[in-house]
Amino acid sequence: MLRQLHSEQGILRISIAGTLVVAVFGIIVGLQAGSDAIVFDAFYSLIDAIMSGLALTVAILITRHTKEEGVRRLAERFNMGFWHLEPMVLALNGTLLCVVALYALVNSIISVLEGGKTLEFGIAILYAAVSATVCFTLALLEHHRNKEIRSDFVALDIKGWIMAGSISFALLIAFALAVLAQGTRYAWVAPYVDPVVLGTICLIIIPVPLSTVRKAWSEILMVTPTELKVHVDTVARRVVEESGFSGYQTYVAKVGRARQIELYFIVPSGWPAMTLDEWDAIRDRVGQEIGDEGPDRWLTISFTTDPEWSR
Repeated sequence: MLRQLHSEQGILRISIAGTLVVAVFGIIVGLQAGSDAIVFDAFYSLIDAIMSGLALTVAILITRHTKEEGVRRLAERFNMGFWHLEPMVLALNGTLLCVVALYALVNSIISVLEGGKTLEFGIAILYAAVSATVCFTLALLEHHRNKEIRSDFVALDIKGWIMAGSISFALLIAFALAVLAQGTRYAWVAPYVDPVVLGTICLIIIPVPLSTVRKAWSEILMVTPTELKVHVDTVARRVVEESGFSGYQTYVAKVGRARQIELYFIVPSGWPAMTLDEWDAIRDRVGQEIGDEGPDRWLTISFTTDPEWSR
């Protein structure tokens, strides 16, 4: 298990396995205890496991495509890479989590209006304690490893574990208080504990995936990342001033883990002839100044005397 934690794919595999165990356990306990909140918690985890599986598939495709031993047939069919799938998965994941939480919120309101429901608090408390422990432990382990890996998929998975753990911990407190209230003048509260806690949790977690959805959609729509654009423009401007070119045009986008950069230098007409090695030397210099060279940087540098070719 410890070896699996050293890679993005390994972490996602462990997360999927852990999520499936918690989800199945939760569904069984939730149905037996009669708790909508527990069933929601388990179903939320199940969706997270499915999306983590999809994220793992995309991560494997991206890794194989950027290495020589990658699958040749896939590389030929998708020779522009698989980076574009990453924000799509993140957007779908975040959207599904929001929709599920919104649906559960509506059900909790209906349950309150109908007078709540009676629960088997003993087994419900056991589930909440076990689930919270597992969720927070995995979130802590993934957070520690992701400081080095820096994966958006793992970062979203950590949020999922934190949310699931928070739900379970809130359920633990609520169920414990309901048990303490039994036999007192506050016993009437017990039937409302499950739907009220469920509704409260939904209100808290609905906004959490929204930032991920917004970021993912900005990448799907290829909205220009300001910081990257400023950096590339600074490099291009310096090259133009030092080389005597007429101008430049840059196009940048961030799609998943990939940075796509196209840079056109406008060369004055009648420019003295240069060998390809000399033009490549300029490209090498620009690439070094832009930085972050690797399989996830898509850099195109062109030279032309006609500005129309840069538009």
